[in-house]
Amino acid sequence: MDLEQILTDESSPRLGTSPEALARGIVENLFFVQGRLPENASAKAWFEALAVTLRHRVMPKWANSLEARREPSVRQVAYLSAEFLLGPHAGSVIQALDLGDEIAGACELLGIDLDAVLAEEPEPGLGNGGLGRLAACYMDSLSALDYPAMGYGIRYEHGIFVQAIEGGRQVELPDNWLSRGNPWEVRRAGLSYDVGFGGRTERVRDGRGRVHVQWIPEQVVKGVAHDTPMVGYKVDTVNTLRLWRSESPESFDLDAFNKGDYDGSVAAQTDSETISKVLYPNDEGDLGKVLRLKQQYFFTSCA
Repeated sequence: MDLEQILTDESSPRLGTSPEALARGIVENLFFVQGRLPENASAKAWFEALAVTLRHRVMPKWANSLEARREPSVRQVAYLSAEFLLGPHAGSVIQALDLGDEIAGACELLGIDLDAVLAEEPEPGLGNGGLGRLAACYMDSLSALDYPAMGYGIRYEHGIFVQAIEGGRQVELPDNWLSRGNPWEVRRAGLSYDVGFGGRTERVRDGRGRVHVQWIPEQVVKGVAHDTPMVGYKVDTVNTLRLWRSESPESFDLDAFNKGDYDGSVAAQTDSETISKVLYPNDEGDLGKVLRLKQQYFFTSCA
């Protein structure tokens, strides 16, 4: 089967850009991906179906952009940042693909309020201030200007915090922006790196009698890539924002679990996942300072 023919078939509900094709794609994603019926779907469910529908239209350009960079003569910008203040994706992707009228028409056919649906997209908890906004703008501009680029950072599970007022005082609550997943990202389970922390060095002698110094890390964390497309405005270039999630190489210690040490059986997993748990953890104490340093070392090592 010819993949190129499949990826250029405008009649496909995954790729078509007419209001009718988009409406069909949204309904199919609502039903086949989420298992929901249109008459019972919430605005959030409609948003998730819309996001997947848009991502399908992005995928051919994204795949072509990645393939073009395999050429030895192609150079690529690498942009590393501890944060990317991206903002919601759906609206910007609709603009970049120049599908504003078509998406509005599809929503009209489905009888749903586009503005209400777009309002359901959570703010990605990946950035907080000027540094993060600058990084996001660079990635947007590089795509729009047709420059091959790859952004690298951390896939924070929680943003910096959510503000609430209780008893007349501000309280900080977890920003669990990934509670329903992220429809834009692609988890690259096969693309991971082990990153070591702490430990000691030992002198070892090889088979030829030569002495080498070997590093024995105290902790090893696995960084797993999660890719998000950065769509250029009305161009074919789609760059990649590659964010790393920290995981334990082993899910849990079965021996400790069988001995009744349930907390100890998942201690390594907890320690590993802490690195990508929160954007800008409190660093007033020494432990917070160490964690921030580990975050920086972690994602730069993976990149």
